[in-house]
Amino acid sequence: MTTSSTPGCSNILYSVRSLLGNLPLTRKFSTGSSCSWQSGILVAESLLRCAPVSRFLTMLGTAFEMTAVEKIEEQLAGLRIAKRSVLSEEPAYLLDIDVSKPAQSESPRFVAVSCSNKSIRVYNRETLNFLREYSTPPGILNGVRFAHACDSVVFSACSDGTVKCWDIRLATQKAVQVFSGYPSNVFISFDINYSDLIICAGTEKVEKDTFLVFWDARGVTDCASATKEPLGVYSESHNDDITKICFHPIEPNLVVSGSTDGLVNVFDINKDNEDDALISTCNSDSSVSFIGWSGKDYKQVYCVTHDEGFCWWDIARLDTDEPITLLRVLDVRDAVCLEKDGLHYLVGGLYHEKVDKLFLIGGTSTGNIHLLSCGADGLSLVGTLRGGHSATVRSFCWSLRDESLWTGGEDAQLLLWKPGGVERCLAKKASMKIASSVQKRVRVHNSSLKTGKKSKSGSGGLC
Repeated sequence: MTTSSTPGCSNILYSVRSLLGNLPLTRKFSTGSSCSWQSGILVAESLLRCAPVSRFLTMLGTAFEMTAVEKIEEQLAGLRIAKRSVLSEEPAYLLDIDVSKPAQSESPRFVAVSCSNKSIRVYNRETLNFLREYSTPPGILNGVRFAHACDSVVFSACSDGTVKCWDIRLATQKAVQVFSGYPSNVFISFDINYSDLIICAGTEKVEKDTFLVFWDARGVTDCASATKEPLGVYSESHNDDITKICFHPIEPNLVVSGSTDGLVNVFDINKDNEDDALISTCNSDSSVSFIGWSGKDYKQVYCVTHDEGFCWWDIARLDTDEPITLLRVLDVRDAVCLEKDGLHYLVGGLYHEKVDKLFLIGGTSTGNIHLLSCGADGLSLVGTLRGGHSATVRSFCWSLRDESLWTGGEDAQLLLWKPGGVERCLAKKASMKIASSVQKRVRVHNSSLKTGKKSKSGSGGLC
């Protein structure tokens, strides 16, 4: 081999040749072209002879990181139906889904669904066999979450001003604990933090008041039917309905809230008061329908809006001169080119921490599901899941543990998608355009909602 002026070049070139020689002869590069690994070796040799060793290794690592991302994208695009729930006697829209969190040595057992008929339904996670149903008439249940430490404990917020908790192990409809709000509270969003210590719920606007209400969630199964009073409230940071709340995945003191006022607020609830707790306020310029955390160590937040917009911020940049806005798309339907059936709406997002990649989930009115990849340069289609739903998809839940996706929609179907899944028993696919009992809380996807607002650049704490 010809020697190089770069120290250690010969040894590294030999290692590169050995490594690449053991890989498949061809692969699809991010540019979309198909190249041979022999060509890749020549490129690697050229790069190495022109660049310092450290720089070359960084470039090579980036190339393999791209390969990992592409592998995950292929897995997502290759999801297939593994199970389909049986239609219930009282069909309803499936508005929210959560999967129970397993102990380290166990597999999660349950999936719970919030339905438009004011109920929570619980199914076996793998078979999608129906297990339980909870309702609290005349109250309307909004959202569903499992506890992190106990996979049989499930929560939901209620329009009667409470958050209720049930234990699936008990053969009773009665809540094992009730977290009561204040008399005027109508809860439409909630979440429980990573340590299962704090519950936070968001209210509809009543007159001029909108609240984030907090409770101590410890000991939820210790005393049946006990009622807990709030620890306190935040009342100054939003001025309209609080549509979404999401605690940080690994920091139990951090929570983000979204509202129809367009604001996405990040709080540190360890602080003594609301002013000190408010870390960042980001403005989406539209009503927020979904929020989440992303990025390494989950230092980023993002939101989807009711008029199908998307905003993505990096709050780690708050104390720097860099703008915190990573990407802003006023209308994803116009930004992503889909030749066949188009994109009619967004459902939400999922962050794949193995490859540090954010994806959006959207779809069509006929039930097709589009998976979109998010990058600083924009959005791109990863793949489309077909043949599952027959109407608009309203909810989903992603499991990183086994790369599984659960989806629910207006066709009253709960579906489990897995890589290479095979649907053994086909349930009847029926289009179900029912009149929901909670239409005012069911997202309306309408092309007339497209906005012409100009985006604002994000910098500092307010964007």
